[in-house]
Amino acid sequence: MTLNGLVEEIIYRNEENGYTVLLLNVNGEMVSAVGKFPPVSEGENVEVSGNYVTHIKYGEQFSVSQARITAPNTEEGIVRYLASGLIKGVGPVTANNIVSHFKEITLDIIEFNPSRLAEVKGISEKKALEIGESFSEIKKMQNAIIFLQNYNVTINMSIKIYNFYKDKTEIVLKSNPYKLVEDVEGIGFFTADKIAQNMGIDPESDFRLRASILHVLKENSDKSGNTYLFQNTLLDEIVNLLRINHEHLSERVENILNKLVIDSYVKVFEKAEEKVVMLTKFYNIEKHVATTLKLLDYDVSTNLTIVKDIENFETINNLTMHSRQKDAVNVAVNNGVSIITGGPGTGKTTIIKCILEVFKNLNKRVQLMAPTGRAAKRLSESTNQEALTIHRALEVSFSDMNMFFYNHLNKLPYDVIIVDEVSMVDVQLMYYLIRAIRRGAHLVLVGDKDQLASVGAGNVLADILKSNIFESVCLTEIYRQDKNSLIIANAHSVNGGKMPVFDNKSNDFFFYETNDNETILKNIIGLSTFRIPNFLKCDSKQVQVLAPMKAGVCGIDNINKQLQHSLNPPSLKKAEVVISDKLLFREGDRIMQISNNYERVLVKNGMETSGVFNGDIGVIDSINMQTGEVGVLFEDGRISNYLKGDLGEIVLSYAITIHKSQGSEFDAVIIPLVGGPPMLLTRNLLYTAITRAKKMVVLVGSSAVIRRMVKNNFTQVRYTMLEEFLKENLQLIGD
Repeated sequence: MTLNGLVEEIIYRNEENGYTVLLLNVNGEMVSAVGKFPPVSEGENVEVSGNYVTHIKYGEQFSVSQARITAPNTEEGIVRYLASGLIKGVGPVTANNIVSHFKEITLDIIEFNPSRLAEVKGISEKKALEIGESFSEIKKMQNAIIFLQNYNVTINMSIKIYNFYKDKTEIVLKSNPYKLVEDVEGIGFFTADKIAQNMGIDPESDFRLRASILHVLKENSDKSGNTYLFQNTLLDEIVNLLRINHEHLSERVENILNKLVIDSYVKVFEKAEEKVVMLTKFYNIEKHVATTLKLLDYDVSTNLTIVKDIENFETINNLTMHSRQKDAVNVAVNNGVSIITGGPGTGKTTIIKCILEVFKNLNKRVQLMAPTGRAAKRLSESTNQEALTIHRALEVSFSDMNMFFYNHLNKLPYDVIIVDEVSMVDVQLMYYLIRAIRRGAHLVLVGDKDQLASVGAGNVLADILKSNIFESVCLTEIYRQDKNSLIIANAHSVNGGKMPVFDNKSNDFFFYETNDNETILKNIIGLSTFRIPNFLKCDSKQVQVLAPMKAGVCGIDNINKQLQHSLNPPSLKKAEVVISDKLLFREGDRIMQISNNYERVLVKNGMETSGVFNGDIGVIDSINMQTGEVGVLFEDGRISNYLKGDLGEIVLSYAITIHKSQGSEFDAVIIPLVGGPPMLLTRNLLYTAITRAKKMVVLVGSSAVIRRMVKNNFTQVRYTMLEEFLKENLQLIGD
């Protein structure tokens, strides 16, 4: 169904994604129209396609599937359009004066001969041209958005594309829609490919092949953590992606790679007598990290005697440190860059506290950091000193083209930086951190080398350790272990390739054997909702399900749906927003941010800050059912409003993947263990999950699966260059 009408009133407008609620005057009848519109203002004529629906709260509405702006065709309509504020410099009085002078040809004058506007009293020649330019810009944007809508591009994406290409949008996309992959942040290969297919672009074109190369490299960094690929592997993945004729493909890829090298998109070099392809972004990042780490270490080389400091620390804290722990403190104090690794209970926190005390005695300014909010909070609580996330310490800022306030031009004001849970730090975050550390400062990296690698690209901790460039201490002795506790003992058993103890006699480690997925799910729900909270006298929010997989009966998607129903059931008092037939958000739901958004605005105590990051956890505080806007209260007390188009950034977090749990600690964790692919069900996955618990671990599933995981020491190889750059043995091709 198609309606033509005049926009009487805009009730709500989201400029970011185009979602609009407006009153449309259709031949004298007022129609409430809801949907995504190009930039629109009161007084404009629009043509909308869609159908009538009945909203549970707002009654009958016209649900718009497509909208097109048409020029007002009456003097009254033109006045309202010009007076709407859409055109810079034109208000109600000026609008009336212009239309009184030019009548029904007003819009033609503004578009094609704007200098004539100076004929109107109060409009100078300069202002006349400014009005013409403003009108022209609006028309261009509307035309570009309408053009893109023909190819099923969303309003939000259309605006993003137009803001980059401006009036060249149609020309660029008609000639090569795959340019979007290179130019517009957030638009990937599949989006560009869909537009290209709708435009009839040859599926075997060089444009498509070039975009696929960049896509495969980026996809491998995002999903597998690789910063480079061997060229043969790249070729295989392109074949799988494009499903095109393999004949002559290798030669074509070679030619396109040469062009990408010239255009500075990739680097190509030899490694292990094979050609390697690397996005220039990651080449520069890993190269910079390697160079800066070596400079930081070079700048500090001391031989301070701190025996008395350590003795004083032992006396004050009524403890005796192991010689290995003392070695770790010495290494941290006397080197520019040092690494301390060890599993749970090996005394890493004690060492950090001692390092803090020693540097305090040396009048050094020390800052504790961690990759996630939960890890920072835990570090702060255990040391009684403020710990910040790396992002918060750097302070998100977009002034002068720098993402962070502290950067290579404005260094952090600390003499010592201690980073805990460093196994979680990806190479890009490490890059941002170390470029902001001043020369002469100490950098102490603390972590567990046996935990899972970072979610983001790179293999920072492993590469630094393997390079053998910097002083490091590996802690193996277990010091923190209650005689009735099995969490730490079982974590180390699993890490050593031994089965955990399953006698269910401890007060913190339990196993429920079952091979039936529905029974596993039923146990998870019972344990999460009342059994563990009652036993530990804790809030259900401190009981976290950590699952190896997303899909299936015992995958996080289904567990989240079931736990949402049990822990936060539907209620007339709770607003909801439907995302899809499989997902809805409800007030009170536990959620997690799954991507970095440096620009997101958050408010706490009336103060605005920017930035929410992958792994941040919160609860849905409010939902506007009319607009779909969701207010999220994060654990640190900051609130952010998510527009409906942004809700892909968050997921339910009653259950999360083990990868996403890194850096977090919960009173209790429940781990469902069912069959799955060997490359996923690994020893270090189980080890990481167990080490997330403070007070209780409950395994639910098959002992055979646990046995397979304990025996499976497979570690996904990450292709990264940091180790080589630290050792400086690289031969670039064409440089």
